[in-house]
Amino acid sequence: MRRIDPNVVAGLIMTALCGILAVPVALEQAAGVASPLGPPWLWWAAYAVFLLALVVGGWLDEVVGVVAVRALLALMVLASASLVLLGAQFGWLPIFLVVTASVSTYHLRRPVTAAIVVGNVGVAAAAALVAGGSVQVAAVTGAIYLLLQSASVLLIVALHREEASRRRLAAAHAELAAAGAALAETSRAQERLRISRELHDLVGHQLTALALELEIATHTGDDPGGHVARARALAGDLLADVRTTVGQLRSRAPDLAATLERIGEQLPRPVVHVRVADGVAADEERTVAVVRCVQEILTNAIRHGDADTVWIDLSPVPGGGLRLSARDDGRGAAAGAVPGNGLRGLAERAGAFGGSVDWGPAAPRGFAVTAVLP
Repeated sequence: MRRIDPNVVAGLIMTALCGILAVPVALEQAAGVASPLGPPWLWWAAYAVFLLALVVGGWLDEVVGVVAVRALLALMVLASASLVLLGAQFGWLPIFLVVTASVSTYHLRRPVTAAIVVGNVGVAAAAALVAGGSVQVAAVTGAIYLLLQSASVLLIVALHREEASRRRLAAAHAELAAAGAALAETSRAQERLRISRELHDLVGHQLTALALELEIATHTGDDPGGHVARARALAGDLLADVRTTVGQLRSRAPDLAATLERIGEQLPRPVVHVRVADGVAADEERTVAVVRCVQEILTNAIRHGDADTVWIDLSPVPGGGLRLSARDDGRGAAAGAVPGNGLRGLAERAGAFGGSVDWGPAAPRGFAVTAVLP
């Protein structure tokens, strides 16, 4: 079962809460029990601005960009203060202030969020005075909303730290899985090399000696039945078979699909889909290079893309070699982003074989990497 992002749950709860808060205002205003200060349309205009800024800045932040999000947060601060002051008769409206402080933790630095919290405390206390409360009531109201805002901000900060720790753990897990796969493949290659040497040194040498002895016997003795000649031919065939087996053990290509699938299976997130086309073959050095490239791709998808799914395709290229194509559904790269150590490492690994690496945004979203190893 896929893990639900806590940020999405928190965003849904805050958005739904802000939508519900307007219902009692509308009901009490329609019944004539209470109404905002000034013309009613002014309160509703401030509410529309707040809700629009919350939805666009909170849910479409990757589309509108950082500058627009910060401008929308400033609108939220002003709109929430207007909502609370204009609706001072409605005691629950300072919850808008809590939502504003909570959303600011996602996009602003801690000192700015702290300033927003302090300003919101003043707004809540002023609203209590406007509603006819005493100074003591205003002080208690300010203290209550100071605690509520502090609790919500600290909870979201803790959530961010937990998410960052989870990403670091997943990235370390990907590196460990890739290292384990590369080590396992190297161990298998060394074992095949050891077996081939044993066959060559033991059986091969003995068969060679037997063939020589039989060759001498054919020239020094009588063999009316031709037994010696047939034995010599059989020894030659066995020696050829041993040499063929040794050559196959030394040149056997590793199973790339199984190796990459083992890496993906050990990751809780993202889900990794591996497809290896027919005709793809790689020696030990290229297998290790592909494994390391996949490790870098998965690490980038975890640390920077926050991807849920990664697709990896291996296909042959004309003239020999292979093409590694990877795509994720993460947030992609920002405009003008500078390649980090991971992408430079991919280019260096491909360049060691005379290949190349290309990367860029994927459609409709995410990040794509293509590496060619001749």
